[in-house]
Amino acid sequence: MEFTKSHDVADLEESMIGNHVTLGGWIEDLRKMGKIVFVTLRDASGRCQIVAKGQAGSDISSMSRQSVIRVHGTLQATKSHDFDFEVNADSVQLLTEAVHPLPVDPMGRLQSNIDTRLNHRALDMRNPRTSAIFRIRHTALQSIRNYLAKRYIEITTPKIIGSASEGGANLFSLEYFGRTAYLAQSPQLYKEQMTLGLERVFEVSNFYRAENSNTGRHLTEFTSVDIEAAFMDYTDVMHTLETLIYKIMQDVQHTCISQLSSIPHHLTAPATPFEVITYEDALREVNEHGHKLKFGDDLQDAHLRIVGENHPGFYFLTDWPMSLKPFYIMGKDGNPEISKSFDLQYGHLELSSGGTRLHNADMIKERLIQQELNPEQFTEHLGVFKCGMPPHSGWGMGLDRLMTILTGTSNVREVVLYPRDPVRLLP
Repeated sequence: MEFTKSHDVADLEESMIGNHVTLGGWIEDLRKMGKIVFVTLRDASGRCQIVAKGQAGSDISSMSRQSVIRVHGTLQATKSHDFDFEVNADSVQLLTEAVHPLPVDPMGRLQSNIDTRLNHRALDMRNPRTSAIFRIRHTALQSIRNYLAKRYIEITTPKIIGSASEGGANLFSLEYFGRTAYLAQSPQLYKEQMTLGLERVFEVSNFYRAENSNTGRHLTEFTSVDIEAAFMDYTDVMHTLETLIYKIMQDVQHTCISQLSSIPHHLTAPATPFEVITYEDALREVNEHGHKLKFGDDLQDAHLRIVGENHPGFYFLTDWPMSLKPFYIMGKDGNPEISKSFDLQYGHLELSSGGTRLHNADMIKERLIQQELNPEQFTEHLGVFKCGMPPHSGWGMGLDRLMTILTGTSNVREVVLYPRDPVRLLP
């Protein structure tokens, strides 16, 4: 059985009118007008009208919507305002039949909730809005790698690790040949170690967090974009981050015009540099609304929503108390209670966290003890820092959360192919 095609729909152009073409795709719509059958054929690149008469019309008229077909015919101009061209079919071949009723309607005429669509994600990908989201994700990933690869080396760190590397409790454990192993929740320690010889590194990978949070912002498996850079301060990597965000949004805005229209979503690259406010600035803004937070209190979601109302776009939240930051974050000179750290926010939504790292093994050990962590569990890591570790800074950014901004969606499960959360393990 022949099933190859000569062109994608997007390849068709005016200069080809009168030529024979072979297209392959699925039947999106079908209507009969007398002895003529009009079919909307869609493939991954676009859609085209098929005009079928005679035997071709008879063959295609009995085929169900979403069935996969192969059409051979002549490209011609069309009077339709919905299509650039049409194909006058000589023959239509059914490759695979779609058996109705289908679990979801890819065209969205019959609405399905997100859980139903996720249960049938492959079919949902034929929905123009859904496929647009993942083409935008593809563009965003390309943009990230294109920008960072100019000055950074891409690395891949282990996802199966032998200890709770950052001292966190939200780790998935698994049996590993008679031992207990864990799924990594970040590449933090590995990427820091890599600055010893590579200076600047980045990683785009999935990580795992055993956090029972059922919100539109949290997943147990998520994609993180991480960098670590030697001889750079936290203000330097903040600049790298805002420049990257601008570049991603600019690339999506210019490359994904039709996809943004399909969602629909209006996207504009943000102005840079981003606004910078300190933790203490945020504390004052929250307390002006009747709260009584004091220095050292963490900012919860309700507090960040207040701050986000005053700062609706991208902004950096800097200079957090050391007590709220991990053991590897450096304190400010002359004020050891304040860290050289930042979060990147979009309104109330946290997108990234980073800072300048400690690069002295003795100081790291002291911080581990302060945070009631056992330095013996970090022996190998501390050993690396005795080999001449350069000063370094970095950040990690949640790609899935950024995708909700790029696509105007409110739930991260919309922008992940097969999301994993506390209740979803299939498909």
